[in-house]
Amino acid sequence: MGNRAKLEKEAMKMLKETSRTFFIPISMLGKTLKKTVGSAYLCMRAIDEIEDHEELDLETKASLLRQTSALLRKDSFDNEQYLQLIEPYEHQLPEVSVRLADWLDVCPTDIVSEVKESTATMAVGMADWTTKNWDIQTKEDLDDYTYYVAGLVGVMLSDIWKWHADIDTDKDLAIGYGRGLQAVNILRNEDEDLDERGVSFMPEGWTRDDMFAYAEDNLRAADEYMKDITNRRINLFCKIPLALAKKTLEAMQSGKEKMSRVEVEEVVDEITKE
Repeated sequence: MGNRAKLEKEAMKMLKETSRTFFIPISMLGKTLKKTVGSAYLCMRAIDEIEDHEELDLETKASLLRQTSALLRKDSFDNEQYLQLIEPYEHQLPEVSVRLADWLDVCPTDIVSEVKESTATMAVGMADWTTKNWDIQTKEDLDDYTYYVAGLVGVMLSDIWKWHADIDTDKDLAIGYGRGLQAVNILRNEDEDLDERGVSFMPEGWTRDDMFAYAEDNLRAADEYMKDITNRRINLFCKIPLALAKKTLEAMQSGKEKMSRVEVEEVVDEITKE
């Protein structure tokens, strides 16, 4: 097996280990898109793991994210410099973060600059919110936070659909798609975020009902976003996380914490058989 094929196989293995939700739809894409979307997801996951890290202090997180962003904005990513940057924390960071350069290598060369740019923008936004200790006071704050951590995923995917299949999508609706998924995550992890990180992503004075309404508004934008995607495999890719988010929302509204693994499998089967 050549280095390239080995790296692609390792990327899919890492994807499976880091995201149950996205591994399934990514594995259903064609070869080129599988590599591209898989690479993009892992790059964003690499910086997300820095932002979410339980042991690193806020200042260290923000500094690592800003410096990683600067490296991503250079014409070619300097892995030596990146490894020097993370070296003091290498034993604390997960493999997905340490191997950022490998995930960039998996990405096709004619779209990698867009993946780097979206990831760099996300890293700076995450750094800003880290220095604020994720103190979300208003809906505008929530919109800003969810744009950086999830809306940008929608923007980047839109760039990839345009590049690969000449599909034009509305960027605002793409942001809504990302925000909707993130709002469901916020609702699902509310207690855990408070207990383990001492952080609440709920704006001042909001109840869970307000966050449910925010999630539903953005998931409606996601439904609109889907209407422009006629390519079957890409449509399927977008449909699975969206359906899982909606079902999770329903489960929580009926008093359950989350969907069971069996329910997740049923949703995926239902969509793939359509």
